[in-house]
Amino acid sequence: MLFAGAFKVKKLLLTSVCRPMGLKYGDAKSVGYELLHGQVTRAQGIFSPRSNIHHFSLEYIAHNLETPAVVLQYPSEKEFIRELQKGYDFVGISFVLSTFRRMKRMAGLVRKYSPGSKIILGGYGTVLKDEELSPYGDFFCREEGVGFLRKILGEPEIPIPYDHPLIINGLKVFSIPIGNNGMVFGGLGCPNGCDFCCTSYFFKRKHIRLLPEGDDIFNVIAKYRRRDPRMKFTVLDEDFLLNQKRARRFLELVRNSGEPPPCMFVFSSIKALSQYDIRELLEMGITGLWIGYEGKRSGYAKQQGRDPGELFREFREYGINILASMIIGFDYQTPEIIRQELEELMSLCPTFTQILIYGPTPGTPFYERIKSEGRFAPEYAADKDHYFHHCTGYYGMVKHPTLTSEDLERIQEECYRTDFRHLGPSIVRAVENWLLGYQHLIQEKSDILRKRAETYRKDILNALPLFLTARLLGPSERAKQYAQELYNEIQKKIGGVSLMTHLKSFAALGMACWTALCLKFDWFQHPPLTRLAYRMPS
Repeated sequence: MLFAGAFKVKKLLLTSVCRPMGLKYGDAKSVGYELLHGQVTRAQGIFSPRSNIHHFSLEYIAHNLETPAVVLQYPSEKEFIRELQKGYDFVGISFVLSTFRRMKRMAGLVRKYSPGSKIILGGYGTVLKDEELSPYGDFFCREEGVGFLRKILGEPEIPIPYDHPLIINGLKVFSIPIGNNGMVFGGLGCPNGCDFCCTSYFFKRKHIRLLPEGDDIFNVIAKYRRRDPRMKFTVLDEDFLLNQKRARRFLELVRNSGEPPPCMFVFSSIKALSQYDIRELLEMGITGLWIGYEGKRSGYAKQQGRDPGELFREFREYGINILASMIIGFDYQTPEIIRQELEELMSLCPTFTQILIYGPTPGTPFYERIKSEGRFAPEYAADKDHYFHHCTGYYGMVKHPTLTSEDLERIQEECYRTDFRHLGPSIVRAVENWLLGYQHLIQEKSDILRKRAETYRKDILNALPLFLTARLLGPSERAKQYAQELYNEIQKKIGGVSLMTHLKSFAALGMACWTALCLKFDWFQHPPLTRLAYRMPS
């Protein structure tokens, strides 16, 4: 009994930063819980798809440890303190540069309410040097997290691939749940080495494949689909298709499975995509791509390959939605050049458009160049905390040859508004792409591509109720007319407009109005605490 009482099991607490977050609470632009609404469809208001993005890495890491652990996603300070008072040997805080001030506050709470705990700092905020972090933490994770934590906790090393947890992320439109995404952790880091990219240089331009082989990816997706055959997927891997061996083995397994191809949103580059033809991508299950379009004369190696215009048009014709990320603030750009490049991108009709200001992040070549040239804007050069706080891609932080910081920030907002006004809601653009893909694939001889066409048809029919709102509340007459014409085209080509569709359309309109009120008055914009326990003693 004495021995049992003397033995103490170590416990670990892993947490994101605390809520509430946003401009109203002292944060910079784009700091929040959502990626799409905060950084991509930020001008689209009620039409923006909504999804709270957890610090998924915390759940992935906790799942692959032996130490009893608890994961908190977006606790309030009260909830965080209450959890600290339960007693933990280690407390890990995940943060980025723009939430550095929030991490500092949380570290102070750990020192006050759990003074015996060792603090582990993780996330891309740890690009900072030890001397900048040491007042707030005892250990700094700058590598793959499972292996790092197992070393800190005295656990034996285990090989990659780790056991893959089922982590599901929901998506809403007009406050209505429209489906779930299974998160697939394909890899970390990127070998492309774009000069601004924290992700690439954080991992020293190496690609750490968490799912090394095509079989590993296929097995994870099969595991999710056994739980829900309708599950769609987001593959977290900076350039998923760059490794042909892995991708082609995955394609082979999908082809031989006899199942419809999965619906996967992946991150890729023009260089990687140029290695495949459109049929291979469709059979693999690619239905959405995040592509770095950057600037026309930016000259990054990842942009080599097929002509972007040709690539974008082909993907759209076959139903693949594209999120194109554009950068403004390159030295060669003037306001006229930025508007011309945006117009050229819009002519390719991307489903989603992200526009970021060219910004320097510690550890990247661009940061070192701007620092050596003394080109930080004065307010950021004079105050490091001010710089960290605004390191989001929505502030002009560098002295530009022809544009002030205010010019860049104003043009950025103009670009988002122009995209929305001219191309309409992204959710309507996605449906148009599905219709184009359906028309191309429904007569295919390939069984697997006809199954893809059937998936497009189901998605189109499920989306029909949003069109009433788009026709009445779209951002411009042009966008409203576009929604009406597309609705008519769907009726002609697919049908499916029933009494139930009309009833759902009015319900969706009501929910869109409710969403507008919630946005205006900041109602229900903050996620509740998510608390997950792993191997905790009862």
